[in-house]
Amino acid sequence: MVSSDGSFELGFFSPGNSKNRYVGMWYKKITVTTVVWVANREVPLTNKSGVLKVVDPGLLVLLNNTNGGIIWSSNTSRHVKTPVGKLLDSGNLVVKDANDDDTGNFLWESFNYPTDTILSGMKFGWNYKTGLEVYLSSWKSKDDPSSGDFTVHFDPTGYPQRVLKRGSVVLFKSGPWNGLRFSGTPNLRKNTFYKFEVVLNKNEAYYTYELLDRSIISRVTLSESGVAQRLIWIAEMNEDVVLGILIETRTAARMSARPD
Repeated sequence: MVSSDGSFELGFFSPGNSKNRYVGMWYKKITVTTVVWVANREVPLTNKSGVLKVVDPGLLVLLNNTNGGIIWSSNTSRHVKTPVGKLLDSGNLVVKDANDDDTGNFLWESFNYPTDTILSGMKFGWNYKTGLEVYLSSWKSKDDPSSGDFTVHFDPTGYPQRVLKRGSVVLFKSGPWNGLRFSGTPNLRKNTFYKFEVVLNKNEAYYTYELLDRSIISRVTLSESGVAQRLIWIAEMNEDVVLGILIETRTAARMSARPD
């Protein structure tokens, strides 16, 4: 499955040297396979018999085609007559009514269940009405996308800030939001690549960003070593370049190296 503008592709892949297979999403227009989301990160397929499909009442399911067993499934609280899956140009995989494009009526969307990457337009934080927290969880290793040691959360209590954790232990806080940026990350400031904001109201509390030029390929990612950073793809170099560190590298590395 490919988004209509050709930016993102959904399919099966095996990371690194692993023989396990996963349903994932990656950038379509760059030469290096860069996975930004994984569906069945905790339950891999061990063969090539997987099938991804939408079934009543509006669930996206990954089936083992050999025995029909469910490997992974989305969730939904509503039923619609004609549920379909669609990969949006933003990289958001959604399940919706085929006849309803209202974003508020999506049955399920991958933007609510990220793995290690924040894409443009994603709301990173809390939905108070549903109780859902959107947060990042690192891969275990480059060969294993299952949940690793590190997570990054948006903490809305008091003065909102981003928090890096290893398990339940807080390793780093970004400093409170001062209306312009997080005080502990001075490199997060206005620029020509993207704009960002923090939204706080009775229904939601989240950080989000928007790319100012859709031709730019940039993302926020949490590495398996616990470093959260913004990367931008440079086609001439055929690689990602670090645009900014969101979690202070030396502090996170030093604290994560402490014995448990």
